[in-house]
Amino acid sequence: MDNRKFLTAEEVSERYRGTISLGTLRNWRAKRIGPAYVKLGKAVLYPIEELETWDHKNIVACRASKRFSINGGE
Repeated sequence: MDNRKFLTAEEVSERYRGTISLGTLRNWRAKRIGPAYVKLGKAVLYPIEELETWDHKNIVACRASKRFSINGGE
């Protein structure tokens, strides 16, 4: 049994706190960029697993500052 979960475009927009609009998702689908999705007839669904993979691809790594240390000393 396949236990994968899916989100609608509206739910994806909510997941990213409205920073990705429905229009942006629509444009990305047309350009074949952004998170992977499944299209069944007119329904567009985003597998949560694919969104998590997409999140990891978009992580911005920062280097530690030499000015401040985690231990509170300078």
